[in-house]
Amino acid sequence: MTDTTRPGRRRLAEDPAFQDTHFVVIDFEGTTPKGAAPEPIEVAALGLKHEPGCGPVRSGFSFQSLIRPPTHAPVTPFGAKQNGITPEDVTDASPATTVLRTLDEELPPRPVLLVAHHAPVEGNFIYAYREACPRLAYTRIVDTRLLAKHLAPDLPAYDLDALLARYGIPQPPHRHRAMDDVIVTASLFRTLLTEAARRHAITSLTSLIRVSSRRPRASAPTQLELP
Repeated sequence: MTDTTRPGRRRLAEDPAFQDTHFVVIDFEGTTPKGAAPEPIEVAALGLKHEPGCGPVRSGFSFQSLIRPPTHAPVTPFGAKQNGITPEDVTDASPATTVLRTLDEELPPRPVLLVAHHAPVEGNFIYAYREACPRLAYTRIVDTRLLAKHLAPDLPAYDLDALLARYGIPQPPHRHRAMDDVIVTASLFRTLLTEAARRHAITSLTSLIRVSSRRPRASAPTQLELP
């Protein structure tokens, strides 16, 4: 993550908090039952940690698992056509509670920030299973969509495919599979951080969080109903 700004200016890569943070890129694939909330059928995560002169690089942490959805939310033909996950693929998979508890337990030590593209999707899945994955549920999510909007506010579109095309990041072999989408989201995150450093647009972890993160739903105050 090279910074070509004037000498003496503070750089994001020099912020101790940024250097210490373990970024975990996460992606879910899901199925949407009629009249009910979406349910996860696959999750993947990949760790990134700052390395001097290189920026965030793969840390060695990774996680990937299919998830068996509840009976009211079967994999549909439309969904299988989009992501290639069939009902047979998830028949013997563990349920979301088990998978997300395992992921939660295997997360790197704090400090951790999650990274996702269009993070409300991932945030909603995590929130739905927050009792099984409390660390995930209370961890902020840096949204690469918000980060791209901050750095390039006039783009016609901010979906993942549009941003991959804009920044010259090759499409993965299996788009809409969780790990492939995690890998390209990690590449997009690195690319956006490089752009931010080059333009001196973000100089600290605090500013990165301010412009591009979403507060976890689990940490929102509970509103009491009036009698």
